[in-house]
Amino acid sequence: MSRVALVTGGTRGIGEAISLRLKEEGYKVAASYVSRDEDAQKFMKKTGVHVYKFDVAIFDQCSEKIKEIEKDLGPVEILINNAGVTRDGMLHKMDVRQWGDVIRTNLDSCFNMSKCVIDSMREKGFGRIINISSVNGQAGQAGQTNYSATKAGMIGFTKSLALETANKGITVNCVAPGYIDTEMVQAVPKEILDKIVKSKIPLGRLGKPEEIAEAVLYLIKDESGFITGTTLNVNGGQYNVP
Repeated sequence: MSRVALVTGGTRGIGEAISLRLKEEGYKVAASYVSRDEDAQKFMKKTGVHVYKFDVAIFDQCSEKIKEIEKDLGPVEILINNAGVTRDGMLHKMDVRQWGDVIRTNLDSCFNMSKCVIDSMREKGFGRIINISSVNGQAGQAGQTNYSATKAGMIGFTKSLALETANKGITVNCVAPGYIDTEMVQAVPKEILDKIVKSKIPLGRLGKPEEIAEAVLYLIKDESGFITGTTLNVNGGQYNVP
């Protein structure tokens, strides 16, 4: 029987690529989204991936929708915490809302979603949790104290939860993308993006969402069951963690 995988923010960008790759591999995929209803419905009709609208930053919504997904597809055995937002600004200009929005959506969501599935995974003696971090959570980035803090926090969350769950057959890992050719990255002015690619990325190009999806697929396979608490960097050589 196919395992059930839930991808948060799974209808666009990196999340879309992950959803499609897992479905291609035979997983039963649920993709969450929070806005752009029409686009999400088109995605579902085109791909056959089940979509569920809820805000990953709100625990009660997560809990309610997890129950709905379990009823529709079965217990969630694979969780991909991918949903994220940016509210960029230098700290001296950043307001409380910019900080809070990013913390809740990017980091609180990891707790919310993991908390909602962890008991079921423990009971089954199997689970895969993948948190999509970022190179900016490792190297830092001016104008992104909020975003970088959440992505660094995800790495610490991953290491700790991996230790808590290893004896229950659950692995918890991070994938840390560099600059990936998505709508979010394309919003960066072209002259700035070109400069980043030329000066910071040794491979001389943006990554592809499909390359992140392959990294996720690798970590959730049974054959990768001895890997836990680690971060897989997919950044074109931009930043090598010691």
